[in-house]
Amino acid sequence: MLQHFTGTLDNWDPALTDILAEERELILFDNAGVGRSSGTVPTTIAGMSKHAAAFLDGLGVGTCDVLGFSLGGMVAQQMVLERPRIFRRLILVGTAPRGGEDIMHLEKPSLAKHLQDPSNKGYTVLQKIFFTPTSSGQAAGAAFVGRLSERKEDLDGVSGPQVANAQVAAFREWERFTGERFADLRAIQHPTLVVNGIHDEMIPVVNSYRLAENLPNAVLLTFPDAGHGSLFQYHESFARHAAAFLGVPSESAVY
Repeated sequence: MLQHFTGTLDNWDPALTDILAEERELILFDNAGVGRSSGTVPTTIAGMSKHAAAFLDGLGVGTCDVLGFSLGGMVAQQMVLERPRIFRRLILVGTAPRGGEDIMHLEKPSLAKHLQDPSNKGYTVLQKIFFTPTSSGQAAGAAFVGRLSERKEDLDGVSGPQVANAQVAAFREWERFTGERFADLRAIQHPTLVVNGIHDEMIPVVNSYRLAENLPNAVLLTFPDAGHGSLFQYHESFARHAAAFLGVPSESAVY
């Protein structure tokens, strides 16, 4: 499971991971320079991919499924292009292909107003930027923040500016492409489930459409009244879909 921008082990919603862990082993980790992992955060997705692959090699994991959320979804795409035999099935949530549109532009007004608001402290900012402004969206966001806050000991701590700046540089590099746009996606034959919230302000859902259009073996799932954190807002539904998708023995993404 590959985490989002500035996210650490502490940012995985226990309501989701507990359900997923009922049926399979989960591997959560902090990539280089994030959380309590040593090293320096790479400024490219390719650099992050190399660290993640080395981590799997170190564990002796030869084959696995991958769930990449946001930044993690980009790392997953890069890894499967470089080391296709590592992965069996992919779940790409709230993410974008190389050459995607409006990838994590935190300066745009819809995000900046929350990020620059001093009253949004700690996890509260995630409630504002991961969830829709509707009453149901904000209620789901508050519940998510409450679940993250349940863990009190052995915490990773908050990622600082060095982590954020390096990862933003990786986003900007990921937006650039050479040659035919989205051509790399056609090389990914793995069954893929693409997921997003319809109202994602951080990585707009158009990027999920592009993934589904260009991946040769993909299914697209979108959640209503949901933003970037759709997998946490609808954690029970998402977990059911993920389990059904991962449980299919065929080579088709259809489940």
